[in-house]
Amino acid sequence: MIKPIVGISTCFEKQGQFTYHQTGDKYITAVVNAINGFPILIPSLADKLDLTQLLSTVDGIMLTGSYSNIEPHHYNGPTSKPNTKHDARRDETILPLITEAVEFGVPLLAICRGFQEMNVAYGGSIHQEVHHAKGMNDHRPDTKQNINVQYDFSHRVALTENGVLAKLTDEENPLVNSVHWQGINKLGKNLDIEAVAPDGLIEAFSVKNAKNFALGVQWHPEWKVMEIPFYKAILEAFGKTCFNRANTK
Repeated sequence: MIKPIVGISTCFEKQGQFTYHQTGDKYITAVVNAINGFPILIPSLADKLDLTQLLSTVDGIMLTGSYSNIEPHHYNGPTSKPNTKHDARRDETILPLITEAVEFGVPLLAICRGFQEMNVAYGGSIHQEVHHAKGMNDHRPDTKQNINVQYDFSHRVALTENGVLAKLTDEENPLVNSVHWQGINKLGKNLDIEAVAPDGLIEAFSVKNAKNFALGVQWHPEWKVMEIPFYKAILEAFGKTCFNRANTK
């Protein structure tokens, strides 16, 4: 049986005098440990990335979180505050890839920034500062704490009855982490809500009538994935569809 090849999105970052296509180790190790997959990195090549060749090669795609935010012109949002971190090369690479991947039938799991990219790709918009949006809670971590505290459980989410996520757990309101300051404002077209936070913020969605697994979550299920049953179930469900694709195409 063939291990599934899982493409993982990268950020285009400058380190010293050079630029790098890079991603966090936690995403790579989640693919290896929870999925038993073969991870490869998707370079942020913008329009130079051959989407057809990529989608013919991979058996799944994971869109990662990032310290950068989507440039607001992609969703007709107001200009970002000064010094907001953006990554135009990632935007230009991933936003066109999302709908192509879903249409191609490649399983897709979008996490944090990836979840927001997925919403924008389907015509949705973003709260640039959730903590300043009316009626919303502060979803940011306390950055003065160590990383284990920042990524610890923050709040519960209410799962949509009979939804994709609800079928993966017996918990009606599982605990999740919360390390984001942007979030969904207007939901994109053709997306079904899978989970909401106590303040009503959309925390997960799936693509309606997708050919294969196509799920986005605002939290980070890759974090300590082998220790948290709900997180592991998400990765395993994604991995199962990747495995099936790898061994049937």
